[in-house]
Amino acid sequence: MAIFIDSADENEVKLAREFGWVQGVTTNPILLAQTGLPPVDVIKRLSGYSFKHFFYQLVSTSLDDLVDEAKEVYSIVGPGLVLKVAPSAVGFRFVSTSGSRYACCVTAIYSPAQALVAREAGARYLAVYVNRATHLLGDGIGLVRSLADVLHGSQTEIVAASLKSVEDAVSASVAGAQHITVPFQVLRDLPVNPLSEKTMQSFEMEGVGIKLERTKHMDKQS
Repeated sequence: MAIFIDSADENEVKLAREFGWVQGVTTNPILLAQTGLPPVDVIKRLSGYSFKHFFYQLVSTSLDDLVDEAKEVYSIVGPGLVLKVAPSAVGFRFVSTSGSRYACCVTAIYSPAQALVAREAGARYLAVYVNRATHLLGDGIGLVRSLADVLHGSQTEIVAASLKSVEDAVSASVAGAQHITVPFQVLRDLPVNPLSEKTMQSFEMEGVGIKLERTKHMDKQS
């Protein structure tokens, strides 16, 4: 399993890199537009943080243009690139013809049938928008379970996106998503629990450790 940050904000991505346990960055055309910067500049800056995976969504609409766009982005990002592809006829054709060259993630999946096609086309990942699916279909987590059943034993892994809380992230993972991508505020909250903080405070106030024992030993010698 891997945890990704869903952001094109360089400050957020930089902080996520410093956490040490975030494996990649997922972007989309809206996130890139929100930066107000040329997409090429944003991609260069974000890919410079050397995550294992960098997800970029292709925006071209013809097969030839998709191929050219993929080459251009790969020249910037390199081997860690994952191309997000629309679940359209052209998109699935791109995955089937270019999936051996690039890691592909069919995005905006809303049905097990689409997952079947993504699997057979050779997609490495598929992305499911959990909260959006809940609003549109009634049960985004249930959709993740169905997709996990369809993809069981295959090479295609689920990336759960559109997760608005820590609880959403955990539920998607339990339902069968191999990877989750979350906005920075959720990413920041994942390791935090008030009970853990309270427990550690008691250790700090009442306990001792090697460093403290050495200090006490030095005090006695002096």
